[in-house]
Amino acid sequence: MTLRVTVLGATGGQGGAVLRALRGHGHTVRAVVRDPGSGRARALREDGVETVPGDLTDTASLSLAFEGVDAAFAVTTPFEQGAGAEVEQGRAVVRAAVASRLPHLVLSSVASADRPTGVPHFESKRRIEEILAAEGPPATVVAPAYFFDNLLGDLQALRGGLLRLPLPADRPLQQAAREDLGELVAAVVGDRDRHLGRRVEVASDAPTPAQMAAVLQEVLGIRVTPEPTPLEQVRAGSADMGAMWDFLNREGYSVDLAALHRDYPGIAWTGFADWAAGLKRYAGAGRTS
Repeated sequence: MTLRVTVLGATGGQGGAVLRALRGHGHTVRAVVRDPGSGRARALREDGVETVPGDLTDTASLSLAFEGVDAAFAVTTPFEQGAGAEVEQGRAVVRAAVASRLPHLVLSSVASADRPTGVPHFESKRRIEEILAAEGPPATVVAPAYFFDNLLGDLQALRGGLLRLPLPADRPLQQAAREDLGELVAAVVGDRDRHLGRRVEVASDAPTPAQMAAVLQEVLGIRVTPEPTPLEQVRAGSADMGAMWDFLNREGYSVDLAALHRDYPGIAWTGFADWAAGLKRYAGAGRTS
């Protein structure tokens, strides 16, 4: 059955992956964009995607974007104006879903946000989940772990043969491929009754930094060494990121990978090595000894 789905953040990482997965399953997508004149918005229209203007802080524009569709995917962000602003984004999304009588809201949160962590952007997402539960639109929460793509944030070090993460080399880190999240959202949208009221934590693999470095060494053709970044250094740059990495060192995500992958056998579930194979375009860009 073909569904009409509104996607917030369609020009970003999560929203873009969800958009591609939905279209791959034959669904029709309405993309909400802040700037309809941007290059990314134009590219979507040229590819046959309907775009409508909308702002995560504007309930009225979101209500219009939700009108006449079967479902919507929403992702909020604390990284532009802070955790408090993210909560207001979530509040606007939830109220727009209620006002428009949206049949199914799929809200992106983060793994472990359903328990106290002390991580500001986990806590803001936890608060949004509480608002969602209190105001009651038909909904499903998807909660991804750390994304593989975050590795590209320190591409210069990686090209130089260093894998810098604020973790011991032998500590597993649950991570998700954005494309797997997109496929999961497509599965959730396509089976609404099974997923209403559920919270699904998402991770694709759980390699250690040492295992990641070994894979990257083979892919890039250079020696790659895992180098733990001191937590004090992370905290100095961002209290939020410092709190997150402190949590990941002490407790970490607790996604039941075996159960998740068993529950969604139609998803390929990308291993770190499969994802890293796409980095071959960077091969030969670093040191060789």
